[in-house]
Amino acid sequence: MRAIAQEAGVGIATLYRHFPTRESLVDAVYRDQVERLTTGAAELLERLPPTEALRRWMDLFGRWVATKQGMLARLLTMVESGELAHAHTRGELLTAVDDLLRAGRRAGELRDDVGPEDVAAALVGIFTVARAPEHEAMATRLLDVLADGLRRPR
Repeated sequence: MRAIAQEAGVGIATLYRHFPTRESLVDAVYRDQVERLTTGAAELLERLPPTEALRRWMDLFGRWVATKQGMLARLLTMVESGELAHAHTRGELLTAVDDLLRAGRRAGELRDDVGPEDVAAALVGIFTVARAPEHEAMATRLLDVLADGLRRPR
């Protein structure tokens, strides 16, 4: 907590005033990052064609997962104890994926038979097997394969 306060440029008392426990800090960081992922999907769709937006969002998701490696045990404990609203944040992420998929379908680029849960499961599988940073090249290849597999057959 001291290192975090120092990095943030605040005193330890200020940090504890806002986040009285490690769990409250982890929860705040987790929620903030989920929000960044969900807004990231919308921002990508504003700038890019849907299939490219989806593929770029997969990279954002991968970076998000990579940042969780150090907190994974704490996050799992918090989910199990009910301290972390995992169901709500999972729903937000699935909504972001669904928005990307629907945009791709409307554009005639993405398959109709794949749902956000399918994409989420594939992403979890990819990042379980190809953890960053040591397997970044493999993760990139697998994300490309996934993105290609989501395209509507021609």
